[in-house]
Amino acid sequence: MDKQELLKRIPKVDEVLKDQRLFVFFEDTPRELVVESVREAVDELRKNILDWEGGDPPAINMDDLIGDAVKKVRGKKQKSLRRVINGTGTILHTNLGRARMSEEAGRNVLEVAMNYSALEYDLKRGARGSRHDHIEKLIAKIVGTEGAMVVNNNASAVLLCLSALAKGKEVIVSRGELVEIGGSFRIPEIMELGGAYLREVGTTNKTKLDDYRNAIDKEKTGALLKVHTSNYKIMGFTAEVSLSELLALGQEWGIPVVYDLGSGLMADLQQYGIDEPTVPESVRNGADVVTFSGDKLLGGPQAGIIIGKKKYIDCMKKHPLARAVRVDKMTLAALEATFREYFDMEKAKERVPVLSMITVSMDEMRTKAILLAEQVRRATEAFEIEVIKSEGQIGGGSTPNQFLAGYAVSVVGKKVSADRIERDLRAYEVPVIVRINQDRVLIDMRTVTRDEIDTVARALIACGEKYDRG
Repeated sequence: MDKQELLKRIPKVDEVLKDQRLFVFFEDTPRELVVESVREAVDELRKNILDWEGGDPPAINMDDLIGDAVKKVRGKKQKSLRRVINGTGTILHTNLGRARMSEEAGRNVLEVAMNYSALEYDLKRGARGSRHDHIEKLIAKIVGTEGAMVVNNNASAVLLCLSALAKGKEVIVSRGELVEIGGSFRIPEIMELGGAYLREVGTTNKTKLDDYRNAIDKEKTGALLKVHTSNYKIMGFTAEVSLSELLALGQEWGIPVVYDLGSGLMADLQQYGIDEPTVPESVRNGADVVTFSGDKLLGGPQAGIIIGKKKYIDCMKKHPLARAVRVDKMTLAALEATFREYFDMEKAKERVPVLSMITVSMDEMRTKAILLAEQVRRATEAFEIEVIKSEGQIGGGSTPNQFLAGYAVSVVGKKVSADRIERDLRAYEVPVIVRINQDRVLIDMRTVTRDEIDTVARALIACGEKYDRG
């Protein structure tokens, strides 16, 4: 049998589309997508025949052709941005969307997204309102600040702040705080983009108050900037100027002090080993302006939050950049619900997922690990399953080199490698993202909720059944 004869036997696209096994897709799938998938499956079969150079000829089997088409249809129907289960133990996993928001935040987003909302409408006056009003009084009440506004991320917050307060002037910052965070966001470049001039003082490891004082020029200095180095630590022979010292200097000269806090921690977590400055603490210290992220330790959506003295916040609201970096109704809905959780700090540790993952007990993590391990052991013998101690981390550029003790389920395949298991878990209908350590898959229970245990178990069992079949 030659290639031409094989090519003639390939079913036509229209013929394949008449197969009953494809009918179910026409109910909820655009016909064009099904046709495209069938055509691709037919084209691949044709290519296999054309590439055939001897030996057994490619099989022309309708069942196989329909199976390939079905796989392609299902793949095309799968959304690109989809839910995954985080089994890595990294709470703020940047690649997995950082903060997991609270149930109330999710419900509020859904309600606002599916309906009209009072985004820029004042219901009391029956006239146009401001989107800033939905969040400003709430944030001010919780953290004790005069004013607040929200932009689309913390880089935008810093950019807007420097452009509004110090355009055409110098901003003094310590060399040890000229940070770079993810996405090549660098403080000097943001400063330049905002139209301010960088004035570096001190050295990488040591900066003193006099370094700032000696750099101040009443005519040229627009602001003093302090940046919390949340994603690295300088150890050893070091010195830095505290926020309170810098604020006193700013008041002496009548120059605003901007504090880029970064992570946005609201609750004191020192008893859990997290030694990070908090937003309320920064306000109590008298900071003129503080900027921080919404999707890090605050536990909300991606946003840049600016708080501080009303005169500076009002100045930023009127700046032309404010419209370019403003947030939408869904971000505001999620952020409002998230901040409302902080009316009760203790309950917030239970309701805000980021905080609950940080504060979860060792006993709870061990119990979850045992539940998962037992489910898998009962259903398949394809793995060696152990409950072991592990180390998680906060991630997201927060608390560098600080690890959180916990428990994980260790999975070792009897017939397959750890890499194969990791790939197959990632390819499951609800992808399970894990980490590999010393040739074993680890599923860290710090970032896996009780509600997700059954799904993780089903994913492992499905993998095990596939390996048992060979």
